[in-house]
Amino acid sequence: MNKTAIYPGTFDPITYGHIDVIKKALKLFDKIVVGVSNVSNKNYLFNSEERIDIVNKALFIDLKLNRKKISVVSFSSLTTDLCKKYRSNIILRGLRAVSDFEYEFQLAGMNRKLNNNIETIF
Repeated sequence: MNKTAIYPGTFDPITYGHIDVIKKALKLFDKIVVGVSNVSNKNYLFNSEERIDIVNKALFIDLKLNRKKISVVSFSSLTTDLCKKYRSNIILRGLRAVSDFEYEFQLAGMNRKLNNNIETIF
């Protein structure tokens, strides 16, 4: 059985921290779906197409990661809907500092309330 993990975020722009999470996740999961958020109520440095292009270049041209194991997609739905679309029950989230944990923990709780099969890995 293939195990797919969803890695949602704005990736505005993608950072070494994001790349580190993706590389580590590739050791644990068969496929990673990098979901580039396209919610219109935020002010982004780069638009959705530019962010997807930057992520694709970083992962596949610069780092030469396996395109068969990583998908980069745009989404404007709930993360739980993205999980359903790609048949995943795993959400990946990176933490920069301990202070990020409180917000991410609340978000994970809400995602779990929307779909109790979803697990968030920090």
